[in-house]
Amino acid sequence: MKEWGDPLFCLYYEVNGLSNRKKGGNTVDVVWKLAAPIAAGLGLTIWDVRFVKEGAGWFLRIFIDKEGGVGIEDCEAMSRAIDDPLDQLDPIDQSYCLEVSSPGMERELVREEHFWAFLGAKVRAKLFHPLEDGRRELIGTLRDFQEGTIILETEKGETVSLAQKDASSVRLVEDDIVGGIEE
Repeated sequence: MKEWGDPLFCLYYEVNGLSNRKKGGNTVDVVWKLAAPIAAGLGLTIWDVRFVKEGAGWFLRIFIDKEGGVGIEDCEAMSRAIDDPLDQLDPIDQSYCLEVSSPGMERELVREEHFWAFLGAKVRAKLFHPLEDGRRELIGTLRDFQEGTIILETEKGETVSLAQKDASSVRLVEDDIVGGIEE
Protein backbone atom coordinates (compact mmCIF):
# COMPACT_ATOMS: atom_id res chain seq x y z
CA MET A 1 0.00 0.00 0.00
CA LYS A 2 1.17 3.55 -0.70
CA GLU A 3 2.49 5.65 2.14
CA TRP A 4 1.70 9.28 2.81
CA GLY A 5 2.87 11.63 5.46
CA ASP A 6 0.80 13.97 7.52
CA PRO A 7 -1.22 16.52 5.58
CA LEU A 8 0.94 19.47 4.57
CA PHE A 9 -0.48 22.95 4.85
CA CYS A 10 1.76 25.33 3.01
CA LEU A 11 -0.31 28.38 2.23
CA TYR A 12 -2.61 30.23 4.53
CA TYR A 13 -3.64 33.71 3.56
CA GLU A 14 -6.73 35.82 3.32
CA VAL A 15 -8.22 36.60 -0.05
CA ASN A 16 -10.79 39.35 -0.44
CA GLY A 17 -13.45 38.23 -2.87
CA LEU A 18 -15.79 40.64 -4.60
CA SER A 19 -19.49 39.96 -4.73
CA ASN A 20 -20.23 37.62 -7.61
CA ARG A 21 -23.40 35.72 -6.78
CA LYS A 22 -24.63 36.61 -10.24
CA LYS A 23 -21.95 34.32 -11.69
CA GLY A 24 -23.80 31.34 -10.25
CA GLY A 25 -22.43 27.85 -9.79
CA ASN A 26 -21.41 25.85 -6.78
CA THR A 27 -18.19 27.23 -5.28
CA VAL A 28 -16.57 23.81 -4.88
CA ASP A 29 -17.42 22.76 -8.44
CA VAL A 30 -16.20 26.05 -9.89
CA VAL A 31 -12.91 25.89 -7.98
CA TRP A 32 -12.45 22.20 -8.87
CA LYS A 33 -12.87 22.95 -12.58
CA LEU A 34 -10.36 25.78 -12.28
CA ALA A 35 -7.85 23.80 -10.19
CA ALA A 36 -7.86 20.47 -12.07
CA PRO A 37 -6.01 21.60 -15.22
CA ILE A 38 -3.60 23.71 -13.16
CA ALA A 39 -2.81 20.69 -10.99
CA ALA A 40 -2.42 18.46 -14.06
CA GLY A 41 0.11 20.90 -15.48
CA LEU A 42 2.15 20.42 -12.30
CA GLY A 43 1.88 16.61 -12.41
CA LEU A 44 -0.73 16.61 -9.64
CA THR A 45 -4.37 15.62 -9.27
CA ILE A 46 -7.09 17.21 -7.19
CA TRP A 47 -8.18 14.86 -4.40
CA ASP A 48 -10.84 17.13 -2.93
CA VAL A 49 -11.97 20.75 -2.67
CA ARG A 50 -13.86 22.09 0.33
CA PHE A 51 -15.26 25.49 1.17
CA VAL A 52 -16.14 25.56 4.86
CA LYS A 53 -16.90 28.02 7.63
CA GLU A 54 -14.96 27.51 10.85
CA GLY A 55 -15.58 29.98 13.62
CA ALA A 56 -15.82 33.42 12.08
CA GLY A 57 -13.74 32.56 9.01
CA TRP A 58 -14.23 30.84 5.68
CA PHE A 59 -11.66 28.38 4.33
CA LEU A 60 -11.10 27.17 0.78
CA ARG A 61 -9.18 23.90 1.04
CA ILE A 62 -7.67 22.27 -2.00
CA PHE A 63 -6.25 18.79 -1.43
CA ILE A 64 -3.71 17.65 -4.02
CA ASP A 65 -2.20 14.24 -4.71
CA LYS A 66 0.30 12.52 -6.96
CA GLU A 67 1.89 9.12 -7.36
CA GLY A 68 4.57 8.76 -4.70
CA GLY A 69 3.05 11.38 -2.40
CA VAL A 70 2.88 15.14 -2.10
CA GLY A 71 5.64 17.30 -0.65
CA ILE A 72 5.67 20.85 0.62
CA GLU A 73 7.12 21.98 -2.72
CA ASP A 74 4.04 20.58 -4.51
CA CYS A 75 1.74 22.51 -2.17
CA GLU A 76 3.74 25.68 -2.71
CA ALA A 77 3.71 25.25 -6.50
CA MET A 78 -0.05 24.66 -6.56
CA SER A 79 -0.66 27.61 -4.23
CA ARG A 80 1.31 29.94 -6.47
CA ALA A 81 -0.17 28.55 -9.68
CA ILE A 82 -3.80 28.93 -8.58
CA ASP A 83 -3.50 32.31 -6.88
CA ASP A 84 -3.93 34.58 -9.93
CA PRO A 85 -6.57 32.41 -11.66
CA LEU A 86 -8.64 32.41 -8.44
CA ASP A 87 -8.35 36.19 -8.23
CA GLN A 88 -9.39 36.58 -11.88
CA LEU A 89 -12.32 34.15 -11.69
CA ASP A 90 -13.37 35.50 -8.28
CA PRO A 91 -15.73 32.59 -7.49
CA ILE A 92 -16.24 33.40 -3.80
CA ASP A 93 -18.49 36.08 -2.35
CA GLN A 94 -16.56 36.80 0.85
CA SER A 95 -13.08 36.86 2.33
CA TYR A 96 -11.56 33.43 2.85
CA CYS A 97 -8.31 31.70 3.70
CA LEU A 98 -6.81 29.44 1.05
CA GLU A 99 -5.13 26.22 2.16
CA VAL A 100 -3.43 23.77 -0.20
CA SER A 101 -2.38 20.43 1.28
CA SER A 102 -2.04 16.72 0.75
CA PRO A 103 -4.95 14.55 1.90
CA GLY A 104 -2.57 12.72 4.27
CA MET A 105 -2.28 9.06 5.26
CA GLU A 106 -5.75 8.85 6.72
CA ARG A 107 -7.29 10.52 3.70
CA GLU A 108 -11.04 10.72 3.45
CA LEU A 109 -12.69 8.78 0.64
CA VAL A 110 -15.32 11.07 -0.85
CA ARG A 111 -15.71 10.46 -4.56
CA GLU A 112 -16.59 7.23 -6.33
CA GLU A 113 -13.10 6.97 -7.82
CA HIS A 114 -11.60 7.17 -4.32
CA PHE A 115 -13.53 4.09 -3.24
CA TRP A 116 -12.60 2.19 -6.40
CA ALA A 117 -8.92 3.09 -6.01
CA PHE A 118 -8.80 1.73 -2.46
CA LEU A 119 -10.77 -1.51 -2.72
CA GLY A 120 -9.10 -3.94 -0.32
CA ALA A 121 -7.84 -1.17 1.98
CA LYS A 122 -8.64 -0.84 5.65
CA VAL A 123 -11.09 1.98 6.35
CA ARG A 124 -12.93 3.57 9.26
CA ALA A 125 -16.54 4.58 8.59
CA LYS A 126 -18.18 6.99 11.03
CA LEU A 127 -21.96 7.04 10.84
CA PHE A 128 -24.49 9.82 11.35
CA HIS A 129 -26.83 7.41 13.13
CA PRO A 130 -26.06 4.17 14.97
CA LEU A 131 -26.67 0.76 13.44
CA GLU A 132 -29.28 -1.50 15.04
CA ASP A 133 -26.61 -2.87 17.40
CA GLY A 134 -25.63 0.66 18.50
CA ARG A 135 -22.34 0.98 16.61
CA ARG A 136 -21.60 4.41 15.13
CA GLU A 137 -18.19 3.48 13.80
CA LEU A 138 -16.97 0.53 11.76
CA ILE A 139 -13.46 -0.52 10.88
CA GLY A 140 -13.00 -3.03 8.12
CA THR A 141 -11.77 -3.83 4.65
CA LEU A 142 -13.40 -1.96 1.79
CA ARG A 143 -14.76 -4.78 -0.37
CA ASP A 144 -16.98 -2.98 -2.88
CA PHE A 145 -18.64 0.27 -3.80
CA GLN A 146 -21.75 0.22 -5.99
CA GLU A 147 -24.16 3.08 -6.69
CA GLY A 148 -23.47 4.90 -3.43
CA THR A 149 -23.32 1.74 -1.29
CA ILE A 150 -20.17 0.90 0.65
CA ILE A 151 -19.50 -2.77 1.40
CA LEU A 152 -17.15 -3.41 4.34
CA GLU A 153 -15.88 -6.65 5.80
CA THR A 154 -15.08 -6.28 9.49
CA GLU A 155 -12.21 -8.10 11.17
CA LYS A 156 -14.83 -10.46 12.62
CA GLY A 157 -15.77 -11.48 9.07
CA GLU A 158 -19.09 -9.63 9.11
CA THR A 159 -20.16 -8.01 5.83
CA VAL A 160 -21.82 -4.62 6.32
CA SER A 161 -23.50 -2.52 3.62
CA LEU A 162 -23.75 1.21 4.22
CA ALA A 163 -25.23 3.96 2.11
CA GLN A 164 -22.50 6.54 1.52
CA LYS A 165 -24.97 9.26 2.55
CA ASP A 166 -25.27 7.60 5.99
CA ALA A 167 -21.53 7.92 6.68
CA SER A 168 -20.23 11.21 8.04
CA SER A 169 -16.77 10.12 6.90
CA VAL A 170 -14.91 7.15 5.46
CA ARG A 171 -11.13 7.32 5.90
CA LEU A 172 -8.17 5.09 5.21
CA VAL A 173 -6.69 3.52 8.33
CA GLU A 174 -3.21 2.22 8.97
CA ASP A 175 -3.17 -1.01 11.01
CA ASP A 176 -0.98 0.44 13.75
CA ILE A 177 -3.16 3.55 14.04
CA VAL A 178 -6.39 1.68 14.81
CA GLY A 179 -5.43 1.07 18.43
CA GLY A 180 -8.07 -0.21 20.80
CA ILE A 181 -11.15 0.78 18.85
CA GLU A 182 -13.59 -2.08 18.83
CA GLU A 183 -15.69 -2.89 15.80
